[in-house]
Amino acid sequence: MFTIIVILAAFVGVAALVAGVAMMFRGESDSKVEDRLAMLTAQGGRGPVREADKPNLLIQPLDEMPGVLEMFFSRFGNLRLFLEQADTKLSPSKFFITSGGIGGGSALLCFLSPLPIFVAPLVGLTLGMIPFLYLFLRRRRRINAFARQLPEALELLGRALRAGHSLGAGFNLVASEMGQPIRKEFLTAYEEQNFGIPLEEALEGMTERVPNLDLRFFATAVILQRQTGGDLAEILDKIGRLVRERFQIWGQVQALTGEGRLSGIVLLALPPALFLAILWLNPDYVMALFTDPLGKKMLAAAIVFQLLGAVVIRKIVNIKV
Repeated sequence: MFTIIVILAAFVGVAALVAGVAMMFRGESDSKVEDRLAMLTAQGGRGPVREADKPNLLIQPLDEMPGVLEMFFSRFGNLRLFLEQADTKLSPSKFFITSGGIGGGSALLCFLSPLPIFVAPLVGLTLGMIPFLYLFLRRRRRINAFARQLPEALELLGRALRAGHSLGAGFNLVASEMGQPIRKEFLTAYEEQNFGIPLEEALEGMTERVPNLDLRFFATAVILQRQTGGDLAEILDKIGRLVRERFQIWGQVQALTGEGRLSGIVLLALPPALFLAILWLNPDYVMALFTDPLGKKMLAAAIVFQLLGAVVIRKIVNIKV
């Protein structure tokens, strides 16, 4: 009977692991028609809308109602906005299921393996963070790519204004001429205008989807120009030039702090790598850190000092421009 229970538990764990990985990459092949329908029903996460235009229960899909986990974690941050900034079709509920499936399945496999029992929750927690780390890196990569494309987009928009195009037509021109991810954001703002959303709210929605300081400068300049007047093309050229110069300074700072960042990576990675090497070569020697009371205190102190060292090194090499 015990053998059957173990086999069923292993099957459930592996199935949860496979399902979590599959759901993590699911939704990337949705058609553009679904995106357009989502925009028409104001459920595509396209930014803030007016109170009269906010969706109600009659047009809101039943499967888009926030779950208990999403409502709980919304107190600590907007998870839906985080997923949208990462440019993924993964919903918050699927994200939790994916993380839980990977973490639970890996912990169960470690529990059934010859490894010590205390390793199972550590492995489950570590592997359960893989979806979040993947989306975090994807979000950061997308925001950085948008920042690199923004100066060229502003210059293109300024040339379009000088040629006699309207600001909305300039948005469409940027969306048709530029690549991703800036194409999607400007196309979203252009289509929101076509659907009747004011330009100010469309720009505010763009700044929420892409947390970039230069983009907020651009949105503020456009809103002020529409209220007070002025040469918007010249303002856009100055903002684009300022962004390019700031990128040059940032590149110089990265080059000067490269040695410090590399030293920090080596110093932070050396203790865990040495621990794993000794654990592989002589497990009994390392087990004293987990069995002896003094060893537990030393391990806790090592972890605390490792985290403090990481914070100090990051403060030294992280120079904001």
